[in-house]
Amino acid sequence: MLDKRFIREYPDAVKAAVQDKGINLDVDELLDLDRESRKLQHELDQKQALRKSSASGPVAADEARRDYLRNLNAEVKALREQLAETTEKLQALMLLTPMIPWEGAPVGPDESANVVIRSVGTPPEFGFRPLDHVELLEKRGWADFARARKVAGERAYALTSDLVRLERAVHSYALDLLSGKDFTLVSVPSLVREEPLTGTGMFPAHREETYAITADDLYLAGTAEVALVGFHSDEILDHKRLPVRYAGISPCFRREAGSAGRDVRGLLRVHQFEKVEQFVICAADAAESDRWHAQLLGTAEQLLQGLGLAYQVVECATGDMGAGKYRMNDINTWMPSLGTYRETHSCSSLHDWQARRANLRYRDTDGTIRFAYTLNNTAVATPRILAALVENFQTSEAQVRVPDVLRSYLGGRELL
Repeated sequence: MLDKRFIREYPDAVKAAVQDKGINLDVDELLDLDRESRKLQHELDQKQALRKSSASGPVAADEARRDYLRNLNAEVKALREQLAETTEKLQALMLLTPMIPWEGAPVGPDESANVVIRSVGTPPEFGFRPLDHVELLEKRGWADFARARKVAGERAYALTSDLVRLERAVHSYALDLLSGKDFTLVSVPSLVREEPLTGTGMFPAHREETYAITADDLYLAGTAEVALVGFHSDEILDHKRLPVRYAGISPCFRREAGSAGRDVRGLLRVHQFEKVEQFVICAADAAESDRWHAQLLGTAEQLLQGLGLAYQVVECATGDMGAGKYRMNDINTWMPSLGTYRETHSCSSLHDWQARRANLRYRDTDGTIRFAYTLNNTAVATPRILAALVENFQTSEAQVRVPDVLRSYLGGRELL
């Protein structure tokens, strides 16, 4: 959410962001509602002041005076109702306002406009016909897709045996890496209320992608970021606590609405997954945010380099980054069976867009209360990264070589 004063002063910049990000928002309608809201508030304040001064005088016995007070009360009530209705409409539009994107972001409607800014590592060459991850897992008895679908429908999976151990190893590696960088490890709830989803920016735009538990007014979160933003909503942090660094681990759930028919096979696009998320709350300073963006992105690259996977870093286009992002970089990892790179990480800077929605603030060194800046990036998400690992490190005997950084978590095993 943007500052109303910013929208009033720079409407053309907001309109450009709306167009570049493909947001369905009428900025002129928002400004009209803002003017109407302020006008109604001014009138209400005047009427309330008049009522207060009238009530403090001598009690009048004449009928005309009583009629005057009754009419004044009715006017106050009517103004309050009009203001509440106008404010509700204004707030609904405010929740759709996009963050102004970084000037270096490619302008385009979707991921087709994304730009690769660097490639790291070399995709493996095989002296045999490599298996895709589904073939390999079923051959080794490491997954049961048919029975999982019987239980939970399409896009369900069940990992078994050594693949469960490999998944645990990957998450332990990520958590240890982040712990060494002074991130606080936290296991967060996956069941969340509506407020943190709105505060994070998942609602209202992505409501259809979220599983609802209607009997309890709860939802299944698609990322630990939801709970981590919610942890500090309506709080005023001391500047000495900043930056707040969390490594949040949780099961994640996404309906994948609108993706019917895409990547139904295997582990690439599933409804339930597990993720370690990097999340930072920092001071409201663009340079500080840029520094943390580079660090979060660098940590994800360090993790992939440790695993020995080839990847590309992508500068995301305005239409792909989402409403709240100032800047977004995806990391796409090589998938041999697809002959291409697929997204495994997404690093985002949101400046104060989330903090304004969640009322997440801090007291600066001079005592000023400011909205904080937030950032996030995947550390590791399974099972997709498992598909990359088993495909890239398979042998001709359908075994999988274990990357050096994971061997200590697997009892020193070099092959699975």
